[in-house]
This record gives sequence, C-alpha cells and structure tokens, in this order.
Amino acid sequence: MLSRESRKYLYDIAEAADYIAQFTAGRTYEEYRNDPMLRSAVERQFEIIGEALNQLLRREPGLKDKISDASLIIAFRNRLIHGYASVSDEVVWGVVEGYLPVLSGEVRSLLRE
Repeated sequence: MLSRESRKYLYDIAEAADYIAQFTAGRTYEEYRNDPMLRSAVERQFEIIGEALNQLLRREPGLKDKISDASLIIAFRNRLIHGYASVSDEVVWGVVEGYLPVLSGEVRSLLRE
C-alpha cells in the first residue's frame, strides 16, 4: 500500500498528463511550434511530471519497474529546466504523442491499486 504522500505524487503526475493532453488536443506540431504560450504550458507540466516522479521514486524506489522509462522522464525534466536553451520542440512533441499516453496509463493503474 502506497503512502498518502506517494499517492499525491502519482495524482500530480496524472493531473499534469491530463493538462498536457487537454492543451494539445486537436493541435498539430506546427501549431505547437508556433505558439509560445502552448509550448510553455506543456513544458511546465512536463517539469511537474518529472519532479513528482523523482520525489515519488525517492520514497518508493520499487515503483521504478512499474513506470516505463522513469529515469528518462526525470532526465527530460532536468533538460527542460537546466538545458532550456537547447530544448527541441520536435522532441517535446514526440514525447507528447509517443510517451505521454503510456505514462498516463501506468500512473492511473498504480492509483487504482
């Protein structure tokens, strides 16, 4: 059974993933690339996901095996924050389309346990 704090981190990840999905629904990569407010909003939610996951895994290291690419997600957060000048819009959009649905599903599964 996960602690209340750990469940809160999972909830934060799920909520941030939902926001990204809402922000990008019906949008194309071109729209994303040309909208600085949208890019900022998506990047901020990814920062929240990465930090919440980092804190969660400090408390519950065993969950690392239940969240695909957990280390890469945290590294992505670090890149967004510390390497902001070299963030690729294509990479961020690729994560939105290819990896976010998987993460969202895994986190929701953990919340149901």
